[in-house]
Amino acid sequence: MPDPVKAGRRRSAAPSKGDLREQEILEGLEDLLGVKSFDALTTSDIAERAGLSRASTYFYFSSKQEALVALFAKIVESLREKSRAAADDPAAPRDAIATAMTRTRDRWHEHGLIMRVAIDQASAIPELGALWTETADIFIDAITAILVRAGVASHEGPDGARALAGAVCWMVERTFYHASAVSPEALDQASETCRVVWLRAAGLEP
Repeated sequence: MPDPVKAGRRRSAAPSKGDLREQEILEGLEDLLGVKSFDALTTSDIAERAGLSRASTYFYFSSKQEALVALFAKIVESLREKSRAAADDPAAPRDAIATAMTRTRDRWHEHGLIMRVAIDQASAIPELGALWTETADIFIDAITAILVRAGVASHEGPDGARALAGAVCWMVERTFYHASAVSPEALDQASETCRVVWLRAAGLEP
């Protein structure tokens, strides 16, 4: 006989109809951005893609800007989790750097378009800028931890681990931003280049 407690837990863990509808809207937005610029996109376009009326779409998101923030938030949460994992990775610095670059490349390969749109819109939509800055801070923490494990001094100053980590972080962002607009092969090359730069910042031979 089924355990009613376990059955209740399964039901509560399942996404609600509203959650599924919201996900459909966000997936539709991501698809639309592949064929239309964000500035040209309208709420009606998003509603039509999701099979909803514009009024129904407003129940979930009050504007296309709010929908973009929600979509970007889902993407960067995965980046944050992987960055935290990199900081806690017990592997040797060389291996931790390789793993971090592979994970970063995979995320840009999967969602590079949305990440570029969000970065481009960050000055106009403060919530996007805040999300990206918070994510970068977590990545900088991870880079710093790996640099320190590699023997880089953690003192304040332009050659300290935190300062070097900031430079590496923003180098990675710009490099992947441009490469993701070119091709998967360009992303592979960007990942390898960033890996080499990070290794050299750590005082390790590539």
